[in-house]
Amino acid sequence: MTSKVPILLCGILLLIITVSPAAASQVLTSVSCDPTPPFLPGDTQHMVAHYMIIPSGSATFPKGHDLQMQTNLTDARWTIQVIVDGNPAARQTASGSTAFVNGAILSYTTDHDVSFTATINGSVPEAVNSSVMLLQMVEIDNTGSTVPGSQSSVTRPVAATTSEPMTIAPAGPPLTLPPAVPSAAATRSPGFAVPPAIAAASLAGIFWMRRRQ
Repeated sequence: MTSKVPILLCGILLLIITVSPAAASQVLTSVSCDPTPPFLPGDTQHMVAHYMIIPSGSATFPKGHDLQMQTNLTDARWTIQVIVDGNPAARQTASGSTAFVNGAILSYTTDHDVSFTATINGSVPEAVNSSVMLLQMVEIDNTGSTVPGSQSSVTRPVAATTSEPMTIAPAGPPLTLPPAVPSAAATRSPGFAVPPAIAAASLAGIFWMRRRQ
């Protein structure tokens, strides 16, 4: 009987060690966007989300847990600022569509007020439907699994962009030109032209007069 006691104690200790610490709650308290929605595809976006940490165990956040954040903004740049009792504490930066927050920088005793802000600068994708996911956050435990009920997201609308078809003005009536006015024939001035018959008679008269002489 005594040999079974150490085995039982080892089993209890192993169970205590492998049990994941209690998850905390991240409550979204405010979101600001510049420019304000609805967004336009391709526009640069600046978003700031503020979260409060609500502890459910002996610490504000489990040290072995992480926060995984994702965004659909392109060329995203992240800044995570932790605030403890109203004062700035740890700060992390990242780039890309995914950012991770180490739970150690959020873990304090429960007599402290802990919050953090997630700032994202990026661009609204060109190929996007009616909305864009700005921030999606989930808590990951020390086994790499998602903590149930920890997922939250911030989504905002995108303005519809429809290209207007090019309109072609209807063809007007055919252009009618006025009839051409014939040019008046040039008229000769009187007295400058000698009719051929008169010229011949004059020459004959001159020839007859010379023969009589």
